[in-house]
Amino acid sequence: AATGAFSLREVLAAFQKCVTERREVLLEPYVSGWWGLIRFLQRLGAVFSFISKDAVAKVTLLEGLCRGPQREHYVSLQSMVSFELSPGLAELRARPGSGCRTVLRLHRALLWLQLFLEGLRTSSGESRPSALCADAYNASLAQHHPWVVRKAAAVAFCALPARDAFLDSMNVGSQEEAVAVLGEALPHIQSVYGITQELFAQHRLLDLP
Repeated sequence: AATGAFSLREVLAAFQKCVTERREVLLEPYVSGWWGLIRFLQRLGAVFSFISKDAVAKVTLLEGLCRGPQREHYVSLQSMVSFELSPGLAELRARPGSGCRTVLRLHRALLWLQLFLEGLRTSSGESRPSALCADAYNASLAQHHPWVVRKAAAVAFCALPARDAFLDSMNVGSQEEAVAVLGEALPHIQSVYGITQELFAQHRLLDLP
C-alpha cells in the first residue's frame, strides 16, 4: 500500500521484475511499482492529490482483481487482456470497472511520470521542475483531462520545489546517486510502458471509455 517513505530503489526493483523473458508484464510487481510511484506523488504535496487519489483508486481496484476469485486470469497484462476480451470488445467497452480500463488510466499517468523523471534526470541544476512537469503533463495526461483539471494541474506545477530538493527526496543518497538510479530505473519503466502500449494498440483498447 501507499504508506511509508518513498524509495526510488523499490520502484526500480518492482519494475525490473515486471517484464518476463517472453515480454509479459506481470501485474503483481506492476501494482507494487505503482504503490512506490504513488508515494512519490504524495511527497509532491496536496496539490497533486487530483492525480494521486485517482491512482490510489485505480491501483486498489487492480490489486483487488489480482487477489480476487478470478486471480488466475490477472497474473499478467496479457492474460488479463485475453480474459476480459473473451466476451467481445463491445462488452468490455461497456464495463466500467474492468482491469483493462483501469490499466489504461494508469498507463497514461505512467507516461507523464516517465517523461517527468527523465526530464529531472537529464536536466541541469538551473532547470525548473515546474516547467519539466508541465511539459511532461502536456505531452501525456493533459489530452485525457477536462479543462478544469488541466487548469488545476497548471497551478499545482508552479508549486514544485527546485531540482536539488527533488533529487534529495528520491531517498537514495546523493544527488549524483539519485540521477544514476533514475538512469537505471527509467528503461524498465519505459519497457513496461512500451509493451502495454503495443498490446493495447493491437487489441484496439487505447480509447476505452
